[in-house]
Amino acid sequence: MKFQHLLVFFFLSSLTLNAQKSLDEQIGQMLLVGFRGMDITAESPIVKDIKKYHIGGVIYFEKDMQLNSFERNIKSPQQLQNLSAQLQNVSKTPLFIAIDQEGGKVNRLKAKYGFPATITADSLGKINHLDTTAARGLVIAQTLRQAGINLNFAPDVDLDTCIIKDSCLIRKGRRSFGKDPNRVAEHARAFIRSHHRAGVLTAIKHFPGHGSALGDTHGGFVDVTDVWITSELEPFRQLIASGDCDIVMTAHIFNAWLDPLHPATLSKKVLTGILREEYRYDGVIISDDMQMGAVAKNYGLERAIELALNSGVDILLFGNNLVYDPLIAEKAFLIVKKLVKEGRVSKRRIKQSAKRIQKLKKKIQ
Repeated sequence: MKFQHLLVFFFLSSLTLNAQKSLDEQIGQMLLVGFRGMDITAESPIVKDIKKYHIGGVIYFEKDMQLNSFERNIKSPQQLQNLSAQLQNVSKTPLFIAIDQEGGKVNRLKAKYGFPATITADSLGKINHLDTTAARGLVIAQTLRQAGINLNFAPDVDLDTCIIKDSCLIRKGRRSFGKDPNRVAEHARAFIRSHHRAGVLTAIKHFPGHGSALGDTHGGFVDVTDVWITSELEPFRQLIASGDCDIVMTAHIFNAWLDPLHPATLSKKVLTGILREEYRYDGVIISDDMQMGAVAKNYGLERAIELALNSGVDILLFGNNLVYDPLIAEKAFLIVKKLVKEGRVSKRRIKQSAKRIQKLKKKIQ
C-alpha cells in the first residue's frame, strides 16, 4: 500500500472511531439511572457507568425499596453535597443529578436528615396563594442547589380528578395542586420559576395525566380509558406554551382513546402526536421509571426501549430501586446500540435527543 493511501486509510479509520465514540456518548446521555451508595470510590459501579457508558444522569433515593432499607443515597446535607461533587468530578459532561422532591409525602430530603420541612402540593393548592407556593418552591430549590442537585422531578401537574374518594395514587399522596387545570398550571408555574431562580431545572409530570388513575403503575398495568378526561392535558399545554417547561415526564398509564395498543410512555400517538406535533414541544421528554410494573411486567426490556425511543422519549429513566440491577446502565446502553445497528431506531432519532439534552445541560453548567 502506498504511503499516501495508508494515510487516507488511517484518516478514514479515525473518522469512523470518532463517529462511533460520538454515537456512544449520545446514547449514554440518554440514560439516567439510580445507584446504591452514600459515597463513591473508583470501584463503584456508578463510576464505571459514567466513565464507560457516558450516562447522562443519576437519581437519588432516600430508601432502598428492594432491601427495605434507608441506607441508599441520603444521610445529611454535607454528605449529599460531597456525593454530588464526587459524581460531577467523575463525568466529562455535566450530569443531571435528579431527585423527586415535590414536598409532603414525595419528599426524599426529610427534616430528620437535617433538611427543611416541606408541605404538600394539595395544601398549597388549597391555600391558593401563589406567593406562598413560590416561597415554598424556593426553599426546596435552594435546598437542592446546596446539595448539588440540579434537576427536580417536580412539580406534579396531574389534576385531582379521582372519581372514587381517596382511591387514586395522586390524591392519596396529596400530590396535586387541585382539580382545576388553570389553578394547577398557575401554582406549577410559581414553583418552577422559583426553581429557576435558584438554578435548578424541573420536570412536569405525568403526561398525559395520571390524576384519574385508580391503579398504581409501579405495580402493573393501569387503564384510565373510562376515567381520564381531556382537561388533564391542560396544565401541560399551558406550561409548554408559556415557555416554563424544562422537561416533560411521561406516564405509564394506558388510555385506549389516545392509543389502543400502548401505554403513554411507549406511544408515538401520545408523545409525538400530541406533545411534539399538537403542542409543538421540542424540549426533553423523560420516561417515568422503566422498571415500574406497568412497563416491566408487560414488555421485555429491549422492546420497551425500542418503543419508548421511537415514540419520542429522549431520556430513559431507570430508578434501579424497585428492583436493583447493577448492570442496568450497561444493558440499556448495549440495547440502544443494537437497535441503532439493526435500524430499528434511527441515528437521526438519537441525534435529536442528544441535541435536546445538550441544549438543556447548558443551563446547568
